[in-house]
Amino acid sequence: MVADSKGKSDISFAGTFASSAFAACLAEICTIPLDTAKVRLQLQKSAAAGDGLALPKYRGMLGTVATIAREEGLSALWKGIVPGLHRQCVFGGLRIGLYEPVKNFYVGSDFVGDVPLTKKILAALTTGALGITVANPTDLVKVRLQAEGKLPPGVPRRYSGALNAYSTIVRQEGVGALWTGIGPNVARNAIINAAELASYDQVKQTILKIPGFTDNVVTHLFSGLGAGFFAVCIGSPVDVVKSRMMGDSAYKSTLDCFIKTLKNDGPLAFYKGFIPNFGRLGSWNVIMFLTLEQAKKFVRRLESS
Repeated sequence: MVADSKGKSDISFAGTFASSAFAACLAEICTIPLDTAKVRLQLQKSAAAGDGLALPKYRGMLGTVATIAREEGLSALWKGIVPGLHRQCVFGGLRIGLYEPVKNFYVGSDFVGDVPLTKKILAALTTGALGITVANPTDLVKVRLQAEGKLPPGVPRRYSGALNAYSTIVRQEGVGALWTGIGPNVARNAIINAAELASYDQVKQTILKIPGFTDNVVTHLFSGLGAGFFAVCIGSPVDVVKSRMMGDSAYKSTLDCFIKTLKNDGPLAFYKGFIPNFGRLGSWNVIMFLTLEQAKKFVRRLESS
Protein backbone atom coordinates (compact mmCIF):
# COMPACT_ATOMS: atom_id res chain seq x y z
CA MET A 1 0.00 0.00 0.00
CA VAL A 2 2.89 2.39 0.68
CA ALA A 3 5.28 1.82 -2.17
CA ASP A 4 7.40 4.95 -1.76
CA SER A 5 7.28 8.47 -0.37
CA LYS A 6 4.95 9.57 -3.17
CA GLY A 7 2.63 6.59 -2.72
CA LYS A 8 3.18 5.55 -6.35
CA SER A 9 2.64 1.89 -7.18
CA ASP A 10 5.49 -0.04 -8.76
CA ILE A 11 3.30 -2.74 -10.32
CA SER A 12 0.61 -2.51 -12.98
CA PHE A 13 -3.06 -1.87 -12.27
CA ALA A 14 -3.89 -5.37 -13.54
CA GLY A 15 -1.35 -6.83 -11.12
CA THR A 16 -2.71 -4.77 -8.22
CA PHE A 17 -6.30 -5.69 -9.11
CA ALA A 18 -5.50 -9.41 -9.26
CA SER A 19 -3.52 -9.29 -6.00
CA SER A 20 -6.30 -7.36 -4.27
CA ALA A 21 -9.05 -9.70 -5.49
CA PHE A 22 -7.09 -12.80 -4.42
CA ALA A 23 -6.27 -11.38 -0.97
CA ALA A 24 -9.87 -10.24 -0.40
CA CYS A 25 -11.28 -13.63 -1.44
CA LEU A 26 -8.94 -15.52 0.90
CA ALA A 27 -9.88 -13.24 3.79
CA GLU A 28 -13.58 -13.72 2.98
CA ILE A 29 -13.31 -17.52 3.05
CA CYS A 30 -11.54 -17.46 6.42
CA THR A 31 -13.85 -14.98 8.16
CA ILE A 32 -17.35 -15.42 6.69
CA PRO A 33 -18.63 -17.43 9.73
CA LEU A 34 -18.07 -14.30 11.83
CA ASP A 35 -19.78 -12.20 9.15
CA THR A 36 -22.80 -14.54 9.19
CA ALA A 37 -22.99 -14.18 12.99
CA LYS A 38 -22.74 -10.40 12.64
CA VAL A 39 -25.62 -10.27 10.13
CA ARG A 40 -27.88 -12.44 12.33
CA LEU A 41 -27.17 -10.24 15.38
CA GLN A 42 -27.83 -7.05 13.41
CA LEU A 43 -31.14 -8.34 12.02
CA GLN A 44 -32.34 -9.57 15.42
CA LYS A 45 -35.07 -7.25 16.69
CA SER A 46 -35.53 -6.31 20.34
CA ALA A 47 -38.43 -7.93 22.24
CA ALA A 48 -41.53 -5.82 22.78
CA ALA A 49 -41.79 -4.08 26.13
CA GLY A 50 -43.15 -6.43 28.79
CA ASP A 51 -42.62 -9.51 26.68
CA GLY A 52 -40.48 -11.44 29.11
CA LEU A 53 -40.75 -14.67 27.15
CA ALA A 54 -39.23 -13.28 23.97
CA LEU A 55 -35.58 -13.84 24.79
CA PRO A 56 -33.01 -13.08 22.09
CA LYS A 57 -32.21 -16.14 20.00
CA TYR A 58 -28.63 -15.05 19.36
CA ARG A 59 -26.30 -13.92 22.14
CA GLY A 60 -22.76 -12.79 21.41
CA MET A 61 -20.40 -13.80 18.67
CA LEU A 62 -19.52 -17.30 19.87
CA GLY A 63 -23.08 -17.96 21.03
CA THR A 64 -24.46 -16.99 17.63
CA VAL A 65 -21.92 -19.15 15.81
CA ALA A 66 -22.74 -22.09 18.10
CA THR A 67 -26.51 -21.63 17.66
CA ILE A 68 -26.27 -21.51 13.88
CA ALA A 69 -23.98 -24.56 13.77
CA ARG A 70 -26.22 -26.53 16.15
CA GLU A 71 -29.53 -25.70 14.45
CA GLU A 72 -28.49 -25.52 10.81
CA GLY A 73 -25.16 -27.34 10.55
CA LEU A 74 -21.61 -26.06 10.16
CA SER A 75 -22.10 -25.37 6.46
CA ALA A 76 -24.68 -22.68 7.35
CA LEU A 77 -21.83 -20.55 8.69
CA TRP A 78 -20.56 -20.25 5.12
CA LYS A 79 -23.93 -19.17 3.73
CA GLY A 80 -23.37 -16.47 1.17
CA ILE A 81 -19.79 -17.50 0.40
CA VAL A 82 -20.42 -17.66 -3.37
CA PRO A 83 -21.81 -14.11 -3.71
CA GLY A 84 -19.26 -13.12 -1.06
CA LEU A 85 -16.46 -14.21 -3.39
CA HIS A 86 -18.23 -12.50 -6.31
CA ARG A 87 -18.28 -9.36 -4.20
CA GLN A 88 -14.62 -9.52 -3.22
CA CYS A 89 -13.44 -10.16 -6.79
CA VAL A 90 -15.26 -7.04 -7.99
CA PHE A 91 -15.32 -4.75 -4.96
CA GLY A 92 -12.02 -5.84 -3.44
CA GLY A 93 -10.22 -5.54 -6.74
CA LEU A 94 -11.65 -2.12 -7.56
CA ARG A 95 -11.44 -0.41 -4.18
CA ILE A 96 -7.83 -1.45 -3.54
CA GLY A 97 -6.64 -1.53 -7.14
CA LEU A 98 -7.85 2.02 -7.80
CA TYR A 99 -6.62 3.43 -4.47
CA GLU A 100 -3.07 4.31 -5.56
CA PRO A 101 -4.07 5.84 -8.96
CA VAL A 102 -6.85 7.90 -7.38
CA LYS A 103 -4.61 9.01 -4.51
CA ASN A 104 -1.94 10.10 -7.00
CA PHE A 105 -4.61 11.94 -9.01
CA TYR A 106 -5.66 13.93 -5.94
CA VAL A 107 -2.12 14.95 -4.95
CA GLY A 108 -0.99 15.64 -8.51
CA SER A 109 1.78 14.20 -10.64
CA ASP A 110 4.42 16.66 -9.35
CA PHE A 111 3.79 15.99 -5.64
CA VAL A 112 6.84 15.07 -3.53
CA GLY A 113 6.85 13.82 0.07
CA ASP A 114 4.38 11.99 2.32
CA VAL A 115 0.81 12.05 1.03
CA PRO A 116 -1.44 13.98 3.47
CA LEU A 117 -3.93 11.89 5.45
CA THR A 118 -6.82 13.94 4.05
CA LYS A 119 -5.89 12.90 0.49
CA LYS A 120 -5.67 9.26 1.55
CA ILE A 121 -9.14 9.45 3.10
CA LEU A 122 -10.58 11.19 0.04
CA ALA A 123 -9.06 8.60 -2.30
CA ALA A 124 -10.39 5.69 -0.23
CA LEU A 125 -13.86 7.25 0.01
CA THR A 126 -13.90 7.57 -3.77
CA THR A 127 -12.78 4.02 -4.56
CA GLY A 128 -15.05 2.53 -1.90
CA ALA A 129 -18.10 4.30 -3.35
CA LEU A 130 -17.22 3.38 -6.94
CA GLY A 131 -16.45 -0.24 -6.11
CA ILE A 132 -19.63 -0.98 -4.15
CA THR A 133 -21.84 0.76 -6.70
CA VAL A 134 -20.74 -1.91 -9.16
CA ALA A 135 -20.77 -4.75 -6.62
CA ASN A 136 -24.04 -3.98 -4.76
CA PRO A 137 -25.99 -6.95 -6.29
CA THR A 138 -23.42 -9.39 -4.90
CA ASP A 139 -23.71 -7.80 -1.45
CA LEU A 140 -27.51 -7.99 -1.54
CA VAL A 141 -27.54 -11.70 -2.40
CA LYS A 142 -24.89 -12.45 0.21
CA VAL A 143 -26.90 -10.76 3.00
CA ARG A 144 -30.16 -12.44 1.98
CA LEU A 145 -28.58 -15.89 1.98
CA GLN A 146 -26.91 -15.24 5.35
CA ALA A 147 -30.10 -13.82 6.90
CA GLU A 148 -32.17 -16.96 6.27
CA GLY A 149 -32.06 -19.13 9.36
CA LYS A 150 -33.60 -22.49 10.20
CA LEU A 151 -37.07 -22.83 8.63
CA PRO A 152 -40.07 -24.82 9.94
CA PRO A 153 -40.61 -28.27 8.38
CA GLY A 154 -42.17 -28.07 4.93
CA VAL A 155 -41.32 -24.39 4.39
CA PRO A 156 -39.12 -23.99 1.29
CA ARG A 157 -36.14 -21.68 1.21
CA ARG A 158 -36.47 -18.45 -0.72
CA TYR A 159 -33.37 -19.21 -2.77
CA SER A 160 -31.64 -22.47 -3.65
CA GLY A 161 -28.29 -20.77 -4.18
CA ALA A 162 -26.51 -17.61 -5.29
CA LEU A 163 -27.37 -17.78 -9.00
CA ASN A 164 -30.98 -18.66 -8.18
CA ALA A 165 -31.10 -15.67 -5.82
CA TYR A 166 -29.92 -13.27 -8.55
CA SER A 167 -32.50 -14.56 -11.05
CA THR A 168 -35.35 -14.76 -8.49
CA ILE A 169 -34.78 -11.19 -7.30
CA VAL A 170 -34.76 -9.89 -10.88
CA ARG A 171 -37.87 -11.91 -11.82
CA GLN A 172 -39.91 -11.07 -8.72
CA GLU A 173 -38.68 -7.59 -7.82
CA GLY A 174 -37.09 -6.21 -10.98
CA VAL A 175 -33.51 -5.44 -11.98
CA GLY A 176 -33.47 -2.31 -9.82
CA ALA A 177 -34.00 -4.45 -6.73
CA LEU A 178 -30.42 -5.69 -7.06
CA TRP A 179 -29.41 -2.21 -5.92
CA THR A 180 -31.63 -2.30 -2.81
CA GLY A 181 -29.85 -0.56 0.04
CA ILE A 182 -27.43 1.18 -2.34
CA GLY A 183 -27.55 4.38 -0.22
CA PRO A 184 -26.40 2.95 3.10
CA ASN A 185 -24.18 0.46 1.27
CA VAL A 186 -22.28 3.21 -0.54
CA ALA A 187 -22.04 5.18 2.71
CA ARG A 188 -20.96 2.11 4.69
CA ASN A 189 -18.35 0.88 2.22
CA ALA A 190 -16.96 4.32 1.37
CA ILE A 191 -16.54 5.05 5.10
CA ILE A 192 -15.14 1.62 5.97
CA ASN A 193 -12.85 1.67 2.93
CA ALA A 194 -11.52 5.05 4.02
CA ALA A 195 -11.04 3.76 7.57
CA GLU A 196 -9.29 0.60 6.34
CA LEU A 197 -7.07 1.84 3.51
CA ALA A 198 -6.24 5.30 4.84
CA SER A 199 -5.53 4.01 8.37
CA TYR A 200 -3.48 1.06 7.06
CA ASP A 201 -1.54 3.44 4.82
CA GLN A 202 -1.02 5.96 7.65
CA VAL A 203 -0.20 3.42 10.37
CA LYS A 204 2.27 1.61 8.12
CA GLN A 205 3.89 4.88 7.10
CA THR A 206 4.23 5.87 10.78
CA ILE A 207 5.61 2.48 11.88
CA LEU A 208 8.22 2.48 9.12
CA LYS A 209 9.62 5.74 10.54
CA ILE A 210 10.30 4.05 13.91
CA PRO A 211 13.90 2.79 14.20
CA GLY A 212 14.11 -0.99 13.93
CA PHE A 213 10.89 -1.45 11.97
CA THR A 214 10.99 -2.54 8.36
CA ASP A 215 8.42 -3.38 5.68
CA ASN A 216 7.82 -6.91 6.97
CA VAL A 217 5.06 -9.17 8.31
CA VAL A 218 5.12 -7.61 11.81
CA THR A 219 4.51 -4.14 10.37
CA HIS A 220 1.74 -5.48 8.14
CA LEU A 221 0.15 -7.24 11.14
CA PHE A 222 -0.01 -4.11 13.31
CA SER A 223 -1.19 -1.99 10.37
CA GLY A 224 -3.94 -4.50 9.55
CA LEU A 225 -5.21 -4.58 13.14
CA GLY A 226 -5.29 -0.79 13.22
CA ALA A 227 -7.23 -0.70 9.97
CA GLY A 228 -9.81 -3.19 11.29
CA PHE A 229 -10.31 -1.31 14.56
CA PHE A 230 -10.89 2.07 12.90
CA ALA A 231 -13.17 0.50 10.29
CA VAL A 232 -15.53 -1.15 12.78
CA CYS A 233 -15.70 1.87 15.11
CA ILE A 234 -16.60 4.23 12.30
CA GLY A 235 -18.66 1.94 10.09
CA SER A 236 -20.90 -0.01 12.50
CA PRO A 237 -23.99 2.29 12.38
CA VAL A 238 -24.20 2.36 8.58
CA ASP A 239 -23.39 -1.36 8.50
CA VAL A 240 -26.40 -2.13 10.71
CA VAL A 241 -28.72 0.01 8.56
CA LYS A 242 -27.37 -1.63 5.40
CA SER A 243 -27.90 -5.16 6.75
CA ARG A 244 -31.43 -4.38 7.94
CA MET A 245 -32.46 -2.81 4.64
CA MET A 246 -31.08 -5.70 2.62
CA GLY A 247 -32.44 -8.38 4.95
CA ASP A 248 -35.92 -6.87 5.51
CA SER A 249 -38.03 -5.23 2.79
CA ALA A 250 -40.22 -3.44 5.39
CA TYR A 251 -38.06 -0.31 5.32
CA LYS A 252 -38.97 2.40 2.81
CA SER A 253 -35.63 4.21 2.75
CA THR A 254 -32.31 4.62 4.51
CA LEU A 255 -33.74 7.37 6.73
CA ASP A 256 -36.82 5.24 7.51
CA CYS A 257 -34.60 2.34 8.55
CA PHE A 258 -32.44 4.60 10.69
CA ILE A 259 -35.42 6.19 12.46
CA LYS A 260 -37.24 2.89 13.08
CA THR A 261 -34.09 1.24 14.38
CA LEU A 262 -33.43 4.17 16.71
CA LYS A 263 -37.07 4.33 17.89
CA ASN A 264 -37.65 0.60 18.36
CA ASP A 265 -34.25 -0.64 19.51
CA GLY A 266 -32.43 2.42 20.82
CA PRO A 267 -29.05 3.97 19.85
CA LEU A 268 -27.06 0.92 20.98
CA ALA A 269 -28.75 -1.05 18.18
CA PHE A 270 -26.38 0.66 15.75
CA TYR A 271 -23.55 -1.21 17.44
CA LYS A 272 -25.30 -4.58 17.50
CA GLY A 273 -22.84 -7.26 16.54
CA PHE A 274 -19.91 -4.96 17.40
CA ILE A 275 -17.74 -7.76 18.81
CA PRO A 276 -18.25 -10.19 15.90
CA ASN A 277 -17.92 -7.24 13.54
CA PHE A 278 -14.55 -6.29 15.06
CA GLY A 279 -13.53 -9.94 15.24
CA ARG A 280 -14.44 -10.30 11.61
CA LEU A 281 -13.03 -6.99 10.31
CA GLY A 282 -9.91 -7.20 12.46
CA SER A 283 -9.07 -10.73 11.32
CA TRP A 284 -10.26 -9.94 7.79
CA ASN A 285 -7.92 -6.97 7.49
CA VAL A 286 -4.96 -8.85 8.95
CA ILE A 287 -5.44 -11.77 6.55
CA MET A 288 -6.19 -9.54 3.58
CA PHE A 289 -3.29 -7.11 4.02
CA LEU A 290 -0.76 -9.83 4.87
CA THR A 291 -1.84 -11.75 1.76
CA LEU A 292 -1.96 -8.60 -0.36
CA GLU A 293 1.58 -7.58 0.51
CA GLN A 294 2.90 -11.06 -0.36
CA ALA A 295 0.80 -11.28 -3.53
CA LYS A 296 2.09 -7.90 -4.70
CA LYS A 297 5.67 -9.03 -4.09
CA PHE A 298 4.99 -12.11 -6.21
CA VAL A 299 3.42 -10.03 -9.01
CA ARG A 300 6.29 -7.52 -8.81
CA ARG A 301 8.79 -10.33 -9.39
CA LEU A 302 6.73 -11.64 -12.34
CA GLU A 303 6.47 -8.22 -13.97
CA SER A 304 10.15 -7.39 -13.49
CA SER A 305 11.40 -10.70 -14.91
